Amino acid sequence: MLRIFAIGAMSAALMGAATVAAQALSYPLTRKADQVDALHGVQIPDPYRWLEDDNSPETKAWVEAQNKVTFGYLDTLPQRDALKKRLTELWNYERFGLPFKEGGKYFWSRNDGLQAQDVLYVADKVEGPGRVLIDPNTFAQDGTSSLAAYSVSPDGKYIAYAKSGGGSDWREWRVREIATGADLPDLVKWSKFSAASWSRDSKGFFYNRYDPPKEGDSLKGVNVFPKVFYHRVGTAQDKDVLVHERPDDKELGFGAAASQDGKYLVISVWRGTDRKNDVFWMPMGKDGAYQPGKVTPLLAGFKAQYAFVGNIGSMFYFRTDDSAPRGRVIAIDIAKPERSNWKQIVPQQKDVVDTDDEINLLAVEAVSLLNNQIVVTYLKDARNAVRVFAKDGKPIREVKLPGLGTAKGFLGKPNDSETFFSFTGFTAPTSSYRLDMKTGEVKLVRQPKVAFNPDDFEVKQQFYASKDGTKVPMFIVHKKGLKYDGNNPVWLYGYGGFNIPLTPGFSASRMPWLEAGGVYVMANIRGGGEYGKAWHEAAIKLNRQKAFDDFAAAADWLIANKVTSKGRIAIHGGSNGGLLVGAVMNQRPELFGAAVPEVGVMDMLRFHKFTIGWAWVSDFGSADNADEFKALYAYSPLHNLKSGVKYPATLVMTADHDDRVVPAHSFKYAAELQSKVAGDKDAAPALIRISVKTGHGAGKPVQKVIEERADFLAFIMAHTSQAR
Repeated sequence: MLRIFAIGAMSAALMGAATVAAQALSYPLTRKADQVDALHGVQIPDPYRWLEDDNSPETKAWVEAQNKVTFGYLDTLPQRDALKKRLTELWNYERFGLPFKEGGKYFWSRNDGLQAQDVLYVADKVEGPGRVLIDPNTFAQDGTSSLAAYSVSPDGKYIAYAKSGGGSDWREWRVREIATGADLPDLVKWSKFSAASWSRDSKGFFYNRYDPPKEGDSLKGVNVFPKVFYHRVGTAQDKDVLVHERPDDKELGFGAAASQDGKYLVISVWRGTDRKNDVFWMPMGKDGAYQPGKVTPLLAGFKAQYAFVGNIGSMFYFRTDDSAPRGRVIAIDIAKPERSNWKQIVPQQKDVVDTDDEINLLAVEAVSLLNNQIVVTYLKDARNAVRVFAKDGKPIREVKLPGLGTAKGFLGKPNDSETFFSFTGFTAPTSSYRLDMKTGEVKLVRQPKVAFNPDDFEVKQQFYASKDGTKVPMFIVHKKGLKYDGNNPVWLYGYGGFNIPLTPGFSASRMPWLEAGGVYVMANIRGGGEYGKAWHEAAIKLNRQKAFDDFAAAADWLIANKVTSKGRIAIHGGSNGGLLVGAVMNQRPELFGAAVPEVGVMDMLRFHKFTIGWAWVSDFGSADNADEFKALYAYSPLHNLKSGVKYPATLVMTADHDDRVVPAHSFKYAAELQSKVAGDKDAAPALIRISVKTGHGAGKPVQKVIEERADFLAFIMAHTSQAR
């Protein structure tokens, strides 16, 4: 059953002009080496192992040759220039980040439309125009350096901010005086996947870092043995104090945060991307100053997820899935930490009997402690609901959201009486709102104006059956009044991993597709976090195939119900979603007209050997384990391409500076795909687009984003306009 959330009307299209003449493509010759690995008695050829060295002259020449062929092909697509022009119009709108208050001042990011990077502002009032505090567009002339993270000191005097270059995950921290805008000499290097948390006396901050690589070591090496340090403002990094490390366990990660009252340092400890974590604490010194002390375990054994929410005195509040797979809120008095003394504050919400048009389970996504009240953000069928409770768990109210979509924010201190949140939907650009915690009043702060009419479109939610009968939701977005006659091009997007939920959100890059008469579909497949722990764990390790089945079943439903037909579907996903696209394209190639795996994990036998890849074993499993190897080998995109198969037109997308999912995944996959289709004059294009001076996605300059999305849209339009 379809549930309609928003309504809209008609507009002009490009899709009718999106056919492309068949043309013979001559791919660069990719050298094959004699590399063969033996894994659990199986001989695994890896002829493109040399492409793992993305800094070698041979690989660089290969990248240049591939891009020459790819951009030569993209240049022939007739709608590409029109798409770039329309995307530029759509992107040219004033965008604002979520406001927050610290040290008596308000902070938010802003982009005037086509600035390469968002600019950070500060003001005494949230309604004011603000003063530029940090403009990352001044970091580098090419606009590829970004503001990766920042944290304001409690007294409002300093801001610690992290630069990232060329899309890398590596961060360099600096300290700026907020009043003058002047940088101090402080420089903190070799930080990755880290925030900065100030001690409450504003004298310094806690952060994570790795040991600097030894001379000759590659930055693509495995990232292990992180440490927690305290940096005191005005001192050199070599004077930073080591707060916590685990030299006996290289795979542990840390997150250190000073409590809002300044009395405690709380350290979360995890392994890889597994959501189970431990929690330790230590007392801070007088007036919130850092002083070295004993780290005391509070929650140990990696039994469940415990996300520290905040504290009132010695009572620590946590969001957890302990005995509640969809989440609950508990309180632990650190003076009496025994489990028998734990208090359940907000229990897991009761199951609701599902119907044909919804599953109706509430899963906790986020929790905040504000105004001595508890704000819980829930996921209900992949969209948000927000409720406020007293600190003893008594319900107070539900926050009135502007519509059905995604709400983020609700940050602040336990005694704050105001907070801010953002709201977005498929046809609702992200707007900022203020919530009065005393009255529950919601007030609009900033709302962007984009060059399109949201009333021209409608959003529906559909529940469909997967291969094993599991009910799975998906969102369907298109022009109002669009007929389901089997002729509609569909862009099908998915992720399905790491307990990450996909929820409604606005993207200017989708609008030309929708305006041209295309249908956008987002499938909320298993492996994600839409319904909590059970939904995630249903499709990990040996059960990973269920995520692929869910995605393919979405396509089957769209075809069976005449939303579209075979050959008119383009599948797309990034990172873990790139893996999803590669696996499903291999397994069900007849369904699709185009496939775009973006920065995907494509070599499932070697992913754990690069940068932070080892951390993904909690979701994927490892080829070092015999049973998990068998499952990985069965779906690994690189290892399941076959000769003689009519694969859909494929545009592999990656970046030369991606140090999270290293580009070798995409390089090797593209080379193998091209080898399988070479010589077949009727084969669809098998191309790879390699972005330079960019990374996994974060911090990418706006102009590069527009160019990439124009190429992406032109490609999928060209290959979904005619059914097979």
